[in-house]
Amino acid sequence: MSNENKASSDDVPSANPFYRAVKTYVLRAGRMTQAQERDYAELSPVWCIPFENKKLNFIDIFGNTNPVIIEIGFGMGTATAQIAAEHPDINYIGIEVHTPGVGRLLGEIRNRDLKNLYIIEHDALEVLETMVVDGSVNGFHIFFPDPWQKKRHYKRRMIQRPRTDLLASKLAPEGYLYFVTDWQAYADSAIEELTQTPGLHNKFDGFAPHQEWRPQTKFERKGLEQGRVINELYFVKDE
Repeated sequence: MSNENKASSDDVPSANPFYRAVKTYVLRAGRMTQAQERDYAELSPVWCIPFENKKLNFIDIFGNTNPVIIEIGFGMGTATAQIAAEHPDINYIGIEVHTPGVGRLLGEIRNRDLKNLYIIEHDALEVLETMVVDGSVNGFHIFFPDPWQKKRHYKRRMIQRPRTDLLASKLAPEGYLYFVTDWQAYADSAIEELTQTPGLHNKFDGFAPHQEWRPQTKFERKGLEQGRVINELYFVKDE
């Protein structure tokens, strides 16, 4: 769950409408295994898209016009790789700042011989603002992001306006935002924030049923063992 560090300079709200100065994550210390280091060194030049101040052309990246799904914060990437492997006719971009997770997912891309999954190792909000064309994304996956339990850290949560306005602006008509959390207070807040986001509507009456194509993760199983309720939200961009 969240790493409650002492407040730092990035806790100060920015004049930027999408809170550029307030990060939705902290870079946690974590050692890479030898395998992750090897895969990162060998495979990142092939499967990692560098952050640049220019728009992405999905057709150039994937070589086709298939739908594009962006996952924000894929962790160790196990579920990401499984979803991509089971849906070869859909293109995926995973955004993550945790280098060991990037190394692990790169290994999965190689082991599964995936051709439909690329990685961007950078702040997701900056990637969306700078590199993603409005109306070009067919779906966002945001699974078990840091809930930032303490009230003074609520501003760091990904699913809140105006960040959800940014996400909505990048979705194509009928594109979706699929959010999952095991933190009830975050789920309750998120459904309010998404309901108030212009251009989005809830596909279901309240929380969504579990989407069978989303694999259960080790983190999710641990939450269930601790008695947490898994809440899912599925909002769709208006036509």
